[in-house]
Amino acid sequence: MTLTVRNLGFSHVQRPTLIGVDATFEAGKLTVILGPNGAGKSTLLACLAGLLKPDSGTASLHDADITRMAPTARARQIGLLPQGAETHWAITSLALVALGRIPHMRGAGTSKDDRRAITMAMSATATEGFAHRPVTQLSGGERARVLLARVLAGEPSWILADEPLANLDPGFQLDILNLLRRQAEAGKGVVAVLHDLHHAVRFADHLVLLHEGRLFAQGSVDDVITPSNLAHVYGIDANLFKDEEGSVQLFIKGKVRS
Repeated sequence: MTLTVRNLGFSHVQRPTLIGVDATFEAGKLTVILGPNGAGKSTLLACLAGLLKPDSGTASLHDADITRMAPTARARQIGLLPQGAETHWAITSLALVALGRIPHMRGAGTSKDDRRAITMAMSATATEGFAHRPVTQLSGGERARVLLARVLAGEPSWILADEPLANLDPGFQLDILNLLRRQAEAGKGVVAVLHDLHHAVRFADHLVLLHEGRLFAQGSVDDVITPSNLAHVYGIDANLFKDEEGSVQLFIKGKVRS
């Protein structure tokens, strides 16, 4: 099962944002989309989610054009955690998570399957403890987990997360990354836009590196996070190394001298 883009192009107000992008995303893997500000990361994710229709090329889910899918059918397959996801309603965490079941609901009220999915989503995100608290009273990290639970409650095959770590403390960032990691290990396709190269190196199975709207590199961490790629795309002098536990880490020495 794959999400694919082929020769994908998109422009914002006649300004090219994505140009001829070809990339493949596989189920069972955590793919991280990387690139400097303005590289087209969020635009690519929005095309994968069916929120934007490409100007050229295609975005496909299992060979079906995403833009041609019925919205409800697409929502059952693809769950999106948007950038800066917030809620300004003083509804309970449980009620917010239940909104993730809307694509599956038939008639009024929640079914047995709905309640099971909601319970499992809140268990997976460790949010049961504040199920009846208004989301407006939660901390940033707690709210981020509830918003992710809403996505999981929809039981999508694919989870797309646009900068899910923004404005979170380091500990909460690791909580979210570990949650996404477990979803990939359970067989779901997970695609996340991240800015932090260190997190990408630690958690990603597959990387897609964008630069000026084009695909610059894709593949494993070792294939993509190379000194030459980082120098060209980010203008930094950096190297990968393994720590005493054998985990791959990134060391950024500084900016490349011109």
